[in-house]
Amino acid sequence: MSTKLEILQCIENEKHEIISFFQDFIRAKSPNPPGDTTAAAKVISKLLEKHEMPFRWVAPQKTMPNIVGSINGVTPGRHLVLNGHIDVFPVTENFRQEGWITPPWSGEIIEDKIYGRGSTDMKCGTSASIWTYIILNKFRSEFSGKLTLTCVSDEETFGPWGSRWLMDNEPEVLGDCCLNGEPSSPFTIRYGEKGLLWLTFKVLTDGSHGAYTHLSKSATLIATDLIKELQTLEALDPEVPLNLLNAQQRSAGAFDQGMGIGASIIAPEITLNIGTISGGLKNNMVPSECSFEADIRLPVGCNLDKILNSITEIAKKFPAVSIEQNMLNPPSHCDPEGDMMQILKSNVQELKGFQPEPVVSLGGTDARLWRYNNIPAYVYGPTPTGMGSINENVPIDDYLHIIRTHALSAYDYLAK
Repeated sequence: MSTKLEILQCIENEKHEIISFFQDFIRAKSPNPPGDTTAAAKVISKLLEKHEMPFRWVAPQKTMPNIVGSINGVTPGRHLVLNGHIDVFPVTENFRQEGWITPPWSGEIIEDKIYGRGSTDMKCGTSASIWTYIILNKFRSEFSGKLTLTCVSDEETFGPWGSRWLMDNEPEVLGDCCLNGEPSSPFTIRYGEKGLLWLTFKVLTDGSHGAYTHLSKSATLIATDLIKELQTLEALDPEVPLNLLNAQQRSAGAFDQGMGIGASIIAPEITLNIGTISGGLKNNMVPSECSFEADIRLPVGCNLDKILNSITEIAKKFPAVSIEQNMLNPPSHCDPEGDMMQILKSNVQELKGFQPEPVVSLGGTDARLWRYNNIPAYVYGPTPTGMGSINENVPIDDYLHIIRTHALSAYDYLAK
């Protein structure tokens, strides 16, 4: 029997524990905010201890621990890093009224689907990293190089205590390639992601009585005009290189299949969302203050300076406006035809009979941090059913498929 068939047989033999662990992992609440992942980290630690795996807690913030561990093959070689996060989106107390069919922290199985907050984002993918680490340890004599596990906290709020801290302080986590299990759908592999720019705009005027509009300009009307001007950013040519545009066009069908109809249209474009807006005190007063928050998504390969300069030029038309930059994560990408991409596609072909398409992620992941360091990072995970919404779930077959794909691909990468 080949090593890869032995790996698959090992997963089959461990299937009951693999599923039970996933349920326990979901039940260990880890919403962020507030971001306390201690209980979930203990669930991971218990499993790793049971399988006698090397690991350590790295907790620069004590309620947001990261778990890091490494194993080595028989000879020096390439270094693969497995990355997943422990924290998940929060849930309101009114989950029943919102339409949840099961309590969001239940880990309950209904019609062969595992339900719970964080099941898709991303405790399925993080579980795949953990089980890949455990299973490949049984085959250390069959590969070279190094395999590192990173289960991190503080991802959902782009905080400084998870992958960002590890990148700056633990060189062990850099590696030669990163494999991540964020939700992507089994039909797509993400080699890049759009960037994000979060801005807060504040408008200040003198204000006046609502009947005396001649005495002051309205802060809310100025904000309205400014928002209309900002919408022109979506028509701006982001100057994406032709090779990246072509790669996205080739995978347009997979884009829409994995992320909803229309995803392929906006992927290479600038998009604007006004997330919040607040202004005025009462109906018969000309507002003296208005603020709003803009979420601008930046396509892979775009001319970032051009976009930032355009925003500056728009703001110059509104002297009553000030701008605060809250977040800038530049877009990131690696080779859409890189080595790990080919390995993943080949293994999915063998397992499922189709090849997933290379795509760009619309949302953000920690994989970008490896790409910022010129390290290729690829994302292959479950369909994002209910992600950030109600009835989040992962079919058991998809969960096991992600584990099989990650384990086989990690082996192939290290055995080459």
